Amino acid sequence: MSGYERGRGEDHWRRQGSYPSSAASSSSASSRARAQGLNQDPQAVGGPPDRSRWFPAGPTHDRGQYRGGGGGRGGYSQGDSSRGGGRGGSTGGDDPWSTYRNPRRDEPRSPVYRSPRSAGPGPQQQQMHHHPSQPGPTFFAAGQPAVMDPRLDESTQNALIGSFNRMQLRGRFPHRPGWGTAGTPVTMRTNHFAITYPAAKLYDYTVKMEPRAKIRRIRKRVWQLLEEAPEFLPFKNHIVHDSGARIISSRYLPLPPNGLNVSIRHYDEDEDGPNENSVIYTLNITFNTQLDTNDLNCYLSGDPQFREFDPLPIISALNIILAHYPSRNGINVGRNRFFFPDPTTSKSLGSGLEALKGYYSSVRPTFRQLMVNVNSCTTAFYKEGNLAEAMLEFMRSGGAARLSSYAKGLRVQTSHLGFRQKKTIRRIGDYSAREQTFICEEYGNATITVEEYFRRKYDIALDHAIDLPVVGVGPSAAKPVWLPAEVCWILPHQPFRGRLPDDATTSMINYACNFPHVNANNIVHQGLQHLGLQNSDSALDEFGISVGREMAVVPGRILPPPAIMYGRGQVRVDDRASWNLRDVQFIDPKPLRNWAVLVIRDGGRSDFLGPHDPNLINILNGFTTVCNRSGMTVLSDPAVATVNLPPKGQGSDPFRKQAIEAIRGALRSIRPKPTIILVMLSNGDKYIYTGLKSLCDLILDVHTVCCHSQKIRKEKGQLQFFANIALKINMKLGGVNHTLDHDSLRWLLEEPTIMFGSDVTHPSPGSLKGTPSIAAVVASIDDKFAHYPASLRLQESRKEMITDLSLMVQERLDQYRVTSRKLPRRIIFFRDGVSEGQFYTVIQEELPKIKDACARMVAGGGYRPKITMCIAGKRHHTRFYPTNEAGSDMNGNPRAGTVVDRGVTAIYDFDFFLQAHGGLQGTTRPTHYYVVHDENNFTADALQRLTNATSYMFGRATRAVSLIPPAYYADLACERGRCYIHELLTAGEIGSDGAAPPTDQQVYEDAERLWGQGIGPNLKKTMFYL
Repeated sequence: MSGYERGRGEDHWRRQGSYPSSAASSSSASSRARAQGLNQDPQAVGGPPDRSRWFPAGPTHDRGQYRGGGGGRGGYSQGDSSRGGGRGGSTGGDDPWSTYRNPRRDEPRSPVYRSPRSAGPGPQQQQMHHHPSQPGPTFFAAGQPAVMDPRLDESTQNALIGSFNRMQLRGRFPHRPGWGTAGTPVTMRTNHFAITYPAAKLYDYTVKMEPRAKIRRIRKRVWQLLEEAPEFLPFKNHIVHDSGARIISSRYLPLPPNGLNVSIRHYDEDEDGPNENSVIYTLNITFNTQLDTNDLNCYLSGDPQFREFDPLPIISALNIILAHYPSRNGINVGRNRFFFPDPTTSKSLGSGLEALKGYYSSVRPTFRQLMVNVNSCTTAFYKEGNLAEAMLEFMRSGGAARLSSYAKGLRVQTSHLGFRQKKTIRRIGDYSAREQTFICEEYGNATITVEEYFRRKYDIALDHAIDLPVVGVGPSAAKPVWLPAEVCWILPHQPFRGRLPDDATTSMINYACNFPHVNANNIVHQGLQHLGLQNSDSALDEFGISVGREMAVVPGRILPPPAIMYGRGQVRVDDRASWNLRDVQFIDPKPLRNWAVLVIRDGGRSDFLGPHDPNLINILNGFTTVCNRSGMTVLSDPAVATVNLPPKGQGSDPFRKQAIEAIRGALRSIRPKPTIILVMLSNGDKYIYTGLKSLCDLILDVHTVCCHSQKIRKEKGQLQFFANIALKINMKLGGVNHTLDHDSLRWLLEEPTIMFGSDVTHPSPGSLKGTPSIAAVVASIDDKFAHYPASLRLQESRKEMITDLSLMVQERLDQYRVTSRKLPRRIIFFRDGVSEGQFYTVIQEELPKIKDACARMVAGGGYRPKITMCIAGKRHHTRFYPTNEAGSDMNGNPRAGTVVDRGVTAIYDFDFFLQAHGGLQGTTRPTHYYVVHDENNFTADALQRLTNATSYMFGRATRAVSLIPPAYYADLACERGRCYIHELLTAGEIGSDGAAPPTDQQVYEDAERLWGQGIGPNLKKTMFYL
């Protein structure tokens, strides 16, 4: 047994069964995947664009795989510097092992080494600077006065807070304690538009469909036919519906006592009418409730007696009314997103795909004003055309391994029968038309190939009988009717729900990324019209609703940056909330001793030759120099190991386990066992990266930092590259790169305080059904607030609430107690990734687990720290547009530190929008912070200042980040966890040979087998996931 592996042997390195080697059990998901001929690729919708410009430590590419969910359903938020539309869309880039979780694209690589001219004054002189010599930004509506709504004047706003305090208001969430006043006042426009509606009643009806149409396209068609039914015609002009289970009417409908039953015989739009085989759907319409807009008025006014009024039924009814027009004149993709085909504005992405622009709309309650939030968005659609040509184009762009996910579920039209017939592709075959056989009754039960059948039956000589698989269009994937792709025609207006190839992703990003004023103009001049919010023929007139043409104007403030402290030297924060490392040293640098370099050779053109390669030696010398300058004394030369990986298998080894075994052997040859390994990757193979991280995190218990050989060779920006690696290595070794001045941390230091962050990542499209979700909890360990070790867990698939939260919190409190020799008196808990509809669920399910963990820390359960819980959200559509240079950066985005807590925030609850970071391109997106529990009695200024200041404490960056670091770290820890079950996250993309898929329980057991015993005992005490 090697002493380089954890376990129960005399060297205590190997833990039994902790890594599924190439000899893993044949019952594993990977074995079943191989048996089914799977060939996986881990990238998710949109594939990876250049993430080096998004992440503070971009060039080291050590972020793992970005989480998915709803791929393509949300699309891109057009022009945003961080992707919009829920979890759809794309990320990635020169971090090619990423799948698509929002990579905080507005956070570019750290500008850590610049010319001497960028050096500036010390911390005592830090302030945000605008460069007057540069061209000024272009503002949206620059010639129009930005008039603040009278409802937002100071006396009215203060009266609202006073009424809360006098009533000692209690609710599900803490009420707003006051308004923030710190910072420089600015005026902002925002993409919210005033809604005017009458004092009236809305009538809400429930619709039940039997049998239930599971396919949305069919369900929508049934509702279209319902509108034409004679029984329904008297109601048609004053009702709207969601094509699902709900009707909203402006008048009371005189229905029979047991409701109105309407039978609909289904047929498609291009058919003349139903036939004897048409399915009959029965719709039962019954009265549900009456909605009074006067109640909504009382809620919007901030009446304390309406604190617990639930506005959601009325808000959702209004959303149905507003969606009536665009759902009939556009293409609905996801929730509240509508796209409008236009050949003059669409963009070809290659791969048989094109990008379309669309708009999102959602009704939002704000103080004394109902608003509709409108934002632009972009997503990928299939191009209408021949399926074979599209598949070939997709394969040429690097999507061959994902061909199944490309075409599965696609609607096509066939014409080889002599008439047009629409079909849905259920699966992609494993064989070409020349190889795929079936028993043909028509030819005497002979076994015949698809190619031969089409030649004999239809006199069609196939052009792609060898180079493309057949497609199955039968009643189910288990009983396919095989067709050649070239006889199929892709029907128009179908959204692409798979993962874009790299080139298509880059094109999508460039197409979607616009300056703020361009985005705002699109919303006002095209979006409102496309959505029917300014149209006389929409349903709004029937309900007496109108929408304003002008964006709302709200007050904001620019919070000053904190002073950044290093061990030696001073830095200046520039107008993009960034600084450089020139002539400074880390505040707590750790010596670099007993380290190693692993050179991976996998056929890359930039691969290093080996330990004696002069280029490698020069690079290591340069890196060593940068480390020494940063205060990280390099005490020894690294041991250098080289591994030549076996070639990629064509199907026998889809997950490249043989290559990982070769890497394991190379690492075991290094003596003594290193503390940290710098890995020179040959290319962007996701299986190599994720396999390496699994091997080193779960088995070898050793830190790794990965970089591409090609990128580290480049002389341009090489010092920056080296410095970014040094930032990560110092943090992983337990060092501290920088901190803040005492005044910025004053609140945190008044009493022993711990900061938590938590997140959950879910299986992305292409995952095996039943693949578990991954939960992460991180927490600080002392009063430096620099280190956040993580607890990771597998849990039920797609469950958002953290199952094992109590034990995970205990683990974090234990490590705090060991490090600080005490327990904290205050807990600040930032929860990431929770939608608004789940806020109360967090209070009901997760908060009690946090309290239970605290009670278990001390015998008798007497430990009760004060807990504040705040949800940090990036998946919203609120954007802010400066009205003048005082509030603008050079691109027309709000300045870093912009906070807004009035005008478009909650009426009763304690929330605010903060853009702590400076965006470099597109339209920056603020983070929405929502306090759901507060025992520390934060004032608005105290929490907003704390959140802004700590955004500058992200350890591997020299800039403020868009999400408060504890939540950001939890996100990164989740993504590292995805590496460990990467096989399951990619095993469902590729077609199978018809074998029964594994059960959910089998998949979960496979995930546990891959996960092994979890993070190694040494790594789990560190920030191994950076």
